[in-house]
Amino acid sequence: MSWNLAEPPSGDTLTPYDLRCEHRATPLGVGATVPRLSWRLASDRRGAAQDAYRIRVHARGGPAWDSGWVEGQDVSAGYGADYGGAPLQSLTRYTWQIDVRGGGSATSWFDTGVLHADEWRAAWIGHDPETEPPFEPPTDDREPRSARTAHLPAPRYFRRELDLPPATAVRVVASARGLYELRVNGSRVGDDELTPGWTDYRERVPYQVYDVTDLVGDGGPLCVGAILADGWWSGSLGWDSRRQAQHYGKRPELLVQIVAEHEDGSRTVVGTDGSWRESTGPIRYADLLMGEWYDARLERPGWDRPGFDDSSWAPARIVDTSHDVLVPTVAEPVQVTEDLVPVGVQPASGGRTIVDLGQNIAGRVRLVLRGAPAGTRVTLRHGEALDDGGGLYTDNLRSAEATDHYVAAGEPVETFEPRFTVHGFRYVEVSGHSDFDLVGRALHSATPVAGEFSCSDDMVRRLMSNIRWSQRDNFVSVPTDCPQRDERLGWTADAQVFLPTACYNADVAAFFTNWLADLRCAQTADGAVPDVVPHVMTERHGAPGWGDAATVVPWHLYRVYGDERVLRDSLPSMRRWVDHVERHNPDLIWRNKVGSHYGDWLQAGVTTTREVMATAYFALSAGLTAKAAAVLGLQDVADRYAALRERIGAAFAAAFVSADGRITGDTQTGYLLALAHGLVPEPLVPAAVGHLVADLERRGRRLTTGFAGVGLLGPVLSAYGHQDLAYDLLHDDRYPSWGYSIKRGATTIWERWDGWTEENGFGPVAMNSFNHYALGSVGEWLYGGVAGLGQEEGSVGYRRPLVRPLPGGRLTWASASYDTPLGRLASRWQISGGELTLEVQVPPGAHATVHVPTTDPSSVRESGTPIEPLEVTGSAVVCRIGSGRYTYTSTWER
Repeated sequence: MSWNLAEPPSGDTLTPYDLRCEHRATPLGVGATVPRLSWRLASDRRGAAQDAYRIRVHARGGPAWDSGWVEGQDVSAGYGADYGGAPLQSLTRYTWQIDVRGGGSATSWFDTGVLHADEWRAAWIGHDPETEPPFEPPTDDREPRSARTAHLPAPRYFRRELDLPPATAVRVVASARGLYELRVNGSRVGDDELTPGWTDYRERVPYQVYDVTDLVGDGGPLCVGAILADGWWSGSLGWDSRRQAQHYGKRPELLVQIVAEHEDGSRTVVGTDGSWRESTGPIRYADLLMGEWYDARLERPGWDRPGFDDSSWAPARIVDTSHDVLVPTVAEPVQVTEDLVPVGVQPASGGRTIVDLGQNIAGRVRLVLRGAPAGTRVTLRHGEALDDGGGLYTDNLRSAEATDHYVAAGEPVETFEPRFTVHGFRYVEVSGHSDFDLVGRALHSATPVAGEFSCSDDMVRRLMSNIRWSQRDNFVSVPTDCPQRDERLGWTADAQVFLPTACYNADVAAFFTNWLADLRCAQTADGAVPDVVPHVMTERHGAPGWGDAATVVPWHLYRVYGDERVLRDSLPSMRRWVDHVERHNPDLIWRNKVGSHYGDWLQAGVTTTREVMATAYFALSAGLTAKAAAVLGLQDVADRYAALRERIGAAFAAAFVSADGRITGDTQTGYLLALAHGLVPEPLVPAAVGHLVADLERRGRRLTTGFAGVGLLGPVLSAYGHQDLAYDLLHDDRYPSWGYSIKRGATTIWERWDGWTEENGFGPVAMNSFNHYALGSVGEWLYGGVAGLGQEEGSVGYRRPLVRPLPGGRLTWASASYDTPLGRLASRWQISGGELTLEVQVPPGAHATVHVPTTDPSSVRESGTPIEPLEVTGSAVVCRIGSGRYTYTSTWER
């Protein structure tokens, strides 16, 4: 697949496209008994809107549901419709068609999962460790191996043959406590990676469904094979030692169920049990952090095909027969989304070669060797940067070895690509053989691209590229903090501060729906939310800004995607979190440290008062909980939390806002949080804004914000008429700034402003990732401020878009496109010769408010015709428009 924004259909016909079931295109294994079907609309005709639709669903050649024509003023795409037909059958393909009255139609399909617990036949199987000692890789003076890696076990290979009667459809349901790769009759099944992904395995283990009909043919011998590795289940995880890191289990386990459907309607069902055979193979160890070791001399040709002699293989051991934690997959799988050709190759000491991909990625490499004698060991080491001597820099990886090994079989050409490891890297050091080709393979959750931003400034374009790459590299099954070192955890604050930017870049509805389920599982009985989700590694709970992901994430998902189900699922968790904070801080100032408290993490040279930040988040979460309850019609609950929000606001003002509008601590983040969340009494707002501006000015227009404040800089400054300051921060290349890292070759967002400086070189090795999206939350302002794509207050699902671009800085043009739930919303502005041109695209069914920037309101034209403004402000003419494409011109003098 490609991580680029696809173009919607063109033409005047109202055309449905991008059909989804449960937020995913053509999903396999849908577990919802009442799935949500949705679609977007496209039309170049102005005022186009869907006033009626009809959905028809078929299964096994017969009708399953006909919605009839659904009419009404409020009928639109985006929100979709709940399936309303006959009860769904397990492991069945449903095709569906959407017809738009007066427009076009489109079709799609979804496959159901295992909908009833009594339909499971498979057992969890694994390897008996008593039958074979763990593999210990050889050591030599050239490359000693750590004791930690020496305990890595070899992945297990499993197989089962059966004779299958002719079938009309064959599906395989699979999962693992660990990671698996599935094979049928010699072919790999699907292109998903690192399945089943990472969840809180104690509560939820997702299963996947694959349609293998084309691999089976017309019946006959069938061989199902699987390779099973540790993964997150029992491999290295975070900064714990390997033995400590086995948070879920000691050894991986496999579950596979084959379901064949026959012409007469009967089914053959075969599952993993003691009749399966297992052994080792050429993968001698595989670990997400440490790397993978593959010995091609140990390959077993034909092991995954019928007729292979497996008499020397051992019977698989039945480990468990329960299915209580199995859940259907709800998020997009991890996949390889892009191949990167090296931009540079240079020799290094000791016969090594350094390969530069030109881009920091999460993933792996595909290595092609030529002429390597049998037994040749080729070693691949991965790193994000080079040291001062041009060698691979790995100090910031901490204990993650990020090293792969390949032992050649002696063939003229051999290809190696690891299966069960992920590295964060730009550079690869190759040793052991010099005749090779190599490509980098970017690996991440395949969330569909939703938006693009560009502009006239090279550095700002690079910034957006860095933001997008950091999102891709850290959305690997869960939203992690970094892809390279021994951590890679789902820190909750990182996720919630970056979520608005993430939603512009990609459709993350399914991705975060899955993650929120783990958050709710991990919430304590007292209501505290863990600092990392899935919850492993640490007992830390309840950090301000971290635990608030419980309220911020579901509310933002609702606003963006318009699906109330996320609020219904999350409201009890939201309430418990706010009640937890209130219970421990009855005076409504969040002073009591009942968990962790990181403050404005990694701020530059200042310390924001922790009680200020914590109480601001307390107010925010109470307010969002009130709004969520109101949406769900729970007015008593909404009133209770709205009143709490007002009391917190009053307490905040009394404790932290002085008579001259100064916020305790006098830091940029303190002012940003207070202003963004309405915690400054209205008469004191101008003074508080003045103090924020004064702080920026006396620092030479430089930022000091950390994770909690950085995303608010652009929106708050712009809201109060200081976008000139926001632009100065955007264009700055002095320390600390985004431009500082870009000037030094960054291709992703750094974790720290001081990841590398001229004065000190590399930052602290204990915590110095060069691929960490939190400080990239400025992306929200690039889309919503610079390009102006947003939605009005109170709007949900972009039914009422707001197009309010902010020309400024050294930009001469900027553009953004965003696929809202309704369809494409886009803007592009350009300044030339004292005239501004603004092009706007509004999706069908939406009613947009457009602010046309101008220094002369009388000059504004739309396609050459004067307009009737809704309002005239000091710097824009405001108009209201329906769907379609519009071109405005106006006078604009800087």
